[in-house]
Order: sequence, then C-alpha cells, then structure tokens
Amino acid sequence: MKIKYLLLWISLFALSSCRTSLQVTSVTAEKNSYITSEIPEDEGFNKIIAPYKAELESKMNTVISHTSVDLTKKGDNSNLGNLLADYTFEGAENWAKQNGISGIDAAVINIGGIRSTIGKGDILTKHIYEVMPFENEIVIVKMKGAELQGLFDYYAKTEVNNPVSHLMIETDKGKITQQLLNGKPLDFGKTYYIATSDYLAMGGDNMKFFGKGEMISTGIKMRDLFLEKFRQQPEITAPEDIRLIFKNKKTEN
Repeated sequence: MKIKYLLLWISLFALSSCRTSLQVTSVTAEKNSYITSEIPEDEGFNKIIAPYKAELESKMNTVISHTSVDLTKKGDNSNLGNLLADYTFEGAENWAKQNGISGIDAAVINIGGIRSTIGKGDILTKHIYEVMPFENEIVIVKMKGAELQGLFDYYAKTEVNNPVSHLMIETDKGKITQQLLNGKPLDFGKTYYIATSDYLAMGGDNMKFFGKGEMISTGIKMRDLFLEKFRQQPEITAPEDIRLIFKNKKTEN
C-alpha cells in the first residue's frame, strides 16, 4: 500500500515539475485613445493622399444630369422609385436581346434599396452613389405565369411601395382587384422574364416567390446602369403614371 502511495506522489511531483511557471512582472493601466479632432493630423499622410482625394472629389462632383423636380421615394408611386425601376427594366431588356432572350416583361426593385433622394437642380455623380451605395447586380428571373402569381399576392399581402415597371397592381383591403403585366392579364401557362436585383431574387424582403424561377445573371451593377442612364439624359423626365393602387390600405408607408 505504501508503494502505491509513493508512486502516486512521484507522479504528481513529475507533473507539477513539467509545468512552465507564469511570471507576471507588472500590470500597468493605460489610458484609452480615442480618434477625435484633438489628435493632430499626419501631414505626411495627407500629402500622400491629397492627389487621390482631389481626383475622387472631382469625379464625385461632376454634373451628369439635371432635374426640375425633386426625385423622392415618398408614396406608393414615387417618381424616383418608378424611374429606377424603368432603368432596371431598360438595362435588363438591352442585355436580354444581346444574349438570346426575346425581351423582359417587367421589373421589380425594393424601396429600401434606394438610400437617398435627389433634390431638383444639377444631378452629380455622388448623388447616384448616395441613392445606390450597394453593389447589387441585376438578375433576370425566368418564371411561369402560375409561379409569378406569387408576386401579385406579395403586394396584396404587404401593401409595400416597392417600385415596379410594366406592372399594375390594384388591391382593396388586401385583396387583388386588378393585376396587369404589360397591360394584359397574367397568363398562367406563359413564360415570363422579370428583372430585379440579386438581393430580391435570393428572397430578400421576403420575396420568396422568386425562388420558384430560374435566375439568370447579367453581370450589370445597378449603380453603374443608373449612372449611365442619368448621363444619357441631360434633363430627367420623372414618371407620373400610377402603378400601385392600395385602396383601404391597412398600414401607411
């Protein structure tokens, strides 16, 4: 028995002797440093970035178009929302025809993706970056009419003012009273091509109905397209047509 206890003590001693002792020499409390205006600027660094900063500011402040009215995202048929939805449609339409698709039937974007508005007057490059700061890509979703019914049901349920192009949706107390695509009723047996953002195509904003279709990548960045479209039009004509009608709306945007 004594031998067993002796072996146990030897083992414990061997284990303890193998450990590396941790020695703390000193602990000193340091003051947190905050980046504030009190910290002097690094003049050397400023000199290095100065030419790049000047070039960037010059590009961002370049006038690319003009608007005689405020372009806003307010209301169910906002002029900026409808304008960008039309641009999305046109960009996808052009790409489709160059890539073996006969054409685009409609476009849907989300109002939450429009992050700013554009006041009347000159439109600068930086305004488009403020409106669309994300790197979203235009995606074309190929869907049967029966699958596309989910889009109309979505608007009836949510009554959210997500901008559309070539679509007309009317509801009353959350029930669909009229749904038109290019001015025609939805054909459940027909194949449709809908332009949208990759964010929505992947089910963003609960647009899960897009998941039933086939996604076709265009490689077109929405912001790049919008910049190109604004540059092409020296004077912007904002859409005034009615596309979304929510009668007896449950909630206000």
